[in-house]
Amino acid sequence: MSFTIRLLIWFKGRLVGNDSYGNRYYEEKHRQASHVGHRRRWVIYKGNHEATKIPPEWHAWLHYRADKPVQGKVYSWQKAYKPNLTGTTQAYKPQTTENGKVIRFSTKMKRPYEPWKPNE
Repeated sequence: MSFTIRLLIWFKGRLVGNDSYGNRYYEEKHRQASHVGHRRRWVIYKGNHEATKIPPEWHAWLHYRADKPVQGKVYSWQKAYKPNLTGTTQAYKPQTTENGKVIRFSTKMKRPYEPWKPNE
């Protein structure tokens, strides 16, 4: 964390809470007239700065949809958070790959699917 961010937190920030990923959420101590009716809110990420690491209850709080973070019900069908792995060796690769390379289909090759054709 940079020195400037530490100063901002020290002078203007008030810790509101933490989430299960270790991110910390802050709010301005005093409302400024330039920010119409709201105290500024921000997050300090733990680890990589990945916006998808913000749980829904904190996302609603950050965007002024809730006055305080509200823990929603956790359903059995919900999956645990997985970071965005694009650009890494663990990135999603579609089934039409061989050795990490996308198979290009020629007109003579049989496609593994039948494309949709409108008006047929």
